[in-house]
Amino acid sequence: MTSAQAQVQSDWERANEDRLRQSGEKLVPPPPLNRARLVELKQNASSGGDFRYYVDWGSVSAGDDRIVRYVLVARSAAGVENVTFEGLRCQGEYRVYAVGRPEGDWGGQPSEWRQIPRNPNVAQPMLAREYFCPGRAVVRTSAEAQQAIRAGGHPGTRRENRGIGEQY
Repeated sequence: MTSAQAQVQSDWERANEDRLRQSGEKLVPPPPLNRARLVELKQNASSGGDFRYYVDWGSVSAGDDRIVRYVLVARSAAGVENVTFEGLRCQGEYRVYAVGRPEGDWGGQPSEWRQIPRNPNVAQPMLAREYFCPGRAVVRTSAEAQQAIRAGGHPGTRRENRGIGEQY
């Protein structure tokens, strides 16, 4: 890496570059959150959970490494927000790459890959099942994933397969 390339890296990229490279993942810095592009995950709105979930559709990307990345906003009934930059693998795993700070920048270290929970009141199983993994295969392009968020679900997912008893 040249010194010019090192200068254009964010603090987050410099702090996490070695760790992510070792895992074989593409290094993707967290994008800025654009609240004007937030789309609520509608299926969650009626499930009675403690949080409502929103995805910044413009932040969604599908990488060559078969990971879909996105900015997720979890808002409590009291209006408290948690903002995370996450990655999801259609094999049933997700990880948090960074946590949003109140100032608008990103912090933290990437978590380990975790199994997508079976809890219907969290965002990851819904994102996998309804948006990013039609037929359990990862979406092919960022545009396809972004359109799925904007449309309220991927057209390749079948409503009858969206039950709680699925893998995730």
